[in-house]
Amino acid sequence: MSLQLKIKKGLDLNIAGKVESEEIEKLIIPEEIAICPDDYPGFTPKLSCKEGDSIRKGEPIFHDKFHEDVNLVCPVTGVIKQVVRGERRKIMRVVIAPDPDEYDNGYIQDIDPTDEESTILRLARSGMWVLLRQLPYGIMPDPEVRPRDIFVSGFDSNPLAPSFDFILSDKIDFLKAGIDILTRLTDGNVYLTRHHGSKMPDIPGAVMIDIEGPHPAGNIGTAIANIAPVNKGEVVWTVDAPSVTRIGQMMINGDITSTTIVAVTGSEVKTPEYVRTLVGAPMKALLKDNIKDDGRHKRYISGNPLCGINVGEDGFLRRPYYQITVIPEGDDVDEFMGWASLSPSKMSVSRSFPGHFLRKLFSPDARIKGGRRAMIMSGEYDAVMPMDILPEYLIKAILSKDIDNMEKLGIYEVVPEDFALAEYVDTSKLELQKIVAEGLEYMRKETE
Repeated sequence: MSLQLKIKKGLDLNIAGKVESEEIEKLIIPEEIAICPDDYPGFTPKLSCKEGDSIRKGEPIFHDKFHEDVNLVCPVTGVIKQVVRGERRKIMRVVIAPDPDEYDNGYIQDIDPTDEESTILRLARSGMWVLLRQLPYGIMPDPEVRPRDIFVSGFDSNPLAPSFDFILSDKIDFLKAGIDILTRLTDGNVYLTRHHGSKMPDIPGAVMIDIEGPHPAGNIGTAIANIAPVNKGEVVWTVDAPSVTRIGQMMINGDITSTTIVAVTGSEVKTPEYVRTLVGAPMKALLKDNIKDDGRHKRYISGNPLCGINVGEDGFLRRPYYQITVIPEGDDVDEFMGWASLSPSKMSVSRSFPGHFLRKLFSPDARIKGGRRAMIMSGEYDAVMPMDILPEYLIKAILSKDIDNMEKLGIYEVVPEDFALAEYVDTSKLELQKIVAEGLEYMRKETE
């Protein structure tokens, strides 16, 4: 079964630094990797190891405080090098030194998933459960709550995003096995999105959704909002297709994969390329000898330019582990007229700037370009959000902590990434993704 969806609202950003060649240029096995609990919202980590411990691939680093069978496991065999803590002893990351000869050797799961309960138990203990998300709230789902439907994101439309067709090209059997597992966990449908013209075949058990249009066509929230919106009291699970292949591989051979394909992108990268490396690899290892020596300050992002994480030059690859981006920081620029400059090299959605009319690749930096100001009700958000909500009014309801209006205006349907484009075009320069994240957390604490 296949559905067709054409998205008209949205915006594709023409940014330089996309990977053009669909070949893996190199294998990078770094001296250390890092696992960050913050990459798994809804997971309350309790350490299952300590510094200096030897650990095998597949053994737990953390378990969830409220669901002890749910583990966050080590992706490699090696030694726990460091446990980095922040304020109030919050665990920021666990640094692991992989064994260069044994990093990919681990244990085999011994639970035979013959029914729903044993399937959930195997997913939980193997570290696969933490890859799932639920709407509302965008957090790890409760193992005891059965979802109405499950949506799988089969492509990424974010700026400079890697091609899922390439990443999944040799993993279709694993994808099929993962989809088969997901169909056991819901009484509803498992939906799988793919871009119009994708090489991905129809997957048995999944309702295929062929989507055409600009970003955010690839956001799973766009598909949910247009196919089967989430109402109050309903729970829907979401997951990306590369994670489903990990689930499928674990179910087929009992193993978890320690490697990932990463797109090294951005205008400050000499040669945008795909590399194969370990989950949680350091940025320095991924970017060695591949950064432009132009004297500019740079921003190192794990993820895409719209909603990735600024990890710095000494940071690590963060989940979902398949893209890094390097762009100019912009704090060292002395530009005539500043943000008001009419230079044709400036990317803008406003018709007031020549760059709006030029069909070329731009190299934007990370500056806000204009000070923060009062919220302007201009319809800018709605122009780039193909969802049946009133985004400006929802943001105002979140800022005022008005729970009733937050519910009426669609808080249960959104996650922060759904507001990434709106944040980009926002004249008011509000941190919309941060506002939505704080609003979702407030709702969860007040209503559960």
